[in-house]
Amino acid sequence: MTVLEDRIAMAEVSGDLTLDMLFEWLEKMPVPEGYKVEIVGGHIFMSPQRQSRWEIIAAVYDQLRVKYPRSRIASDVRIDFPGRLNGFACDLAAMAEQATPDDNGRWRHQDVEFVAEVISKDTSANGYGPKKTAYAHAEVPVYLIVDPYTAQWHLHTLPKDGAYHAEVSFGFGDDIDLTGTPVGLVLKTDEFPRD
Repeated sequence: MTVLEDRIAMAEVSGDLTLDMLFEWLEKMPVPEGYKVEIVGGHIFMSPQRQSRWEIIAAVYDQLRVKYPRSRIASDVRIDFPGRLNGFACDLAAMAEQATPDDNGRWRHQDVEFVAEVISKDTSANGYGPKKTAYAHAEVPVYLIVDPYTAQWHLHTLPKDGAYHAEVSFGFGDDIDLTGTPVGLVLKTDEFPRD
């Protein structure tokens, strides 16, 4: 066992493990350059960033900028979500108009009105599973999954009682119509790269 594993084990036994503790330990660890780190359900995940993934994130970001100022969009920034130890680094999150960071300088999940996750091969189960559940519990109005492996996108809306009640899926090339949501835009997908 490493020192980190020993400390986490001790914290879990005493019942006082927190996201702040986990992130504090992560900040002291050598994370390889080009890796994204987040905590999902108390588990630490590191996934490599690929150029194709970045191109999709950048394409969505560019289109969101029509409505959202740069100061209300976050990428790979810690946001704590409902559930056990969920400190996500969303690929993209857009905040409501009146949103302001909390006293710790972090966005509150209650202010998030759009999240996009671009699937990575090794952590794909998180995007389709526990993250989707946490976003629904947080009542994030729009959750978009973009999967470069299947060349499809999956739009989840109408969160209530911890689940999304509307889902639309199409392939790359088909527009994502968000005009009936707080986002109020149509996103183009024809230039999304495939893996």
